[in-house]
Amino acid sequence: MPKSNPHRPFSPHPDMVERCPEVSGNKINGLGEVNVRRPKVVFWALNPDDIAYGDVQKWFYTVQPDSAVMREERAKRQVVLDAVLPDVHSVITEQSGKDWTVLLERFVEAGECEMVGVTALRDEWVFEGQEVLFSNIIVLGFQHDYDEIKYAPDFRAGVEVVRQYGRAAAASKKITGWLREEGWDAEAATGPMAGKILMIPPALECGFGELGKHGSLINPEFGSSFRLSAVLTNAPFAPTQKRAFGVDDFCTKCRICEDACPPMAINPDKKTVRGEERWYVDFDKCIPYFAENSGCAICIAECPWSRPGLGFNLAAKLAKRADRKPC
Repeated sequence: MPKSNPHRPFSPHPDMVERCPEVSGNKINGLGEVNVRRPKVVFWALNPDDIAYGDVQKWFYTVQPDSAVMREERAKRQVVLDAVLPDVHSVITEQSGKDWTVLLERFVEAGECEMVGVTALRDEWVFEGQEVLFSNIIVLGFQHDYDEIKYAPDFRAGVEVVRQYGRAAAASKKITGWLREEGWDAEAATGPMAGKILMIPPALECGFGELGKHGSLINPEFGSSFRLSAVLTNAPFAPTQKRAFGVDDFCTKCRICEDACPPMAINPDKKTVRGEERWYVDFDKCIPYFAENSGCAICIAECPWSRPGLGFNLAAKLAKRADRKPC
């Protein structure tokens, strides 16, 4: 029997209901569509007036507690976003793709980020109406402080999310500036605003982990407790390797995030979304609670992979189980 959920039942605030459009966010996301297509922005638009759920996105910022800490973190992030990047140097630095990729590890070693990977950019990751002229995407990962995110959906966890998005913006812009100084044009994608591209699919492809039932990445070291940013560039990086360690099978049997989700938005089975069968969170159920509760994040906090030190043990057990399966 699952433990009782103190956040259920959940009923959206009347003001939230008024702001939700008639069109389903699931329809915008392509739920049930069998053909591959570009995604459409459903939330986190740079200009909320451009999307159907723009009023909900605006409302998200009006219901937050009047917190000096949150204001400070958002202000620090804005300073980073406003910083001017250097021009692209006229002389191009030439080296092998492997050497370029190795150089990215120094940003992990310096504590700028916890993960870095590279993959070729795909058209189906680019939002409808956007044009991207770059061929590669560098993806960066930023671990939450578990002692903060574990309080989700409390406001305290929301502050931690903003803090990590601040780091994400700083690192992506730093790498962008470095590449420009080396003669390669580059563009930062800082998150959480949608910008031009999806973040999770390239992160999967470059080896950050697997997609979990809760719709977020699961990494063997950091679980789901991290945020993403990216850099788009034509610099000839060698791609990092995609990997799997048994998350898909694990999530099929696990119900922890399902039972923890206040609006019951996490589906027990995979769905077809824009031509791909995958785990999918019901947007229409999720977003009202998300907007009313500091971005929620309860599924990330409750995921067993997110608990410090547990992920590697889970991965090892799954590997042993896979080895025992008959061919």
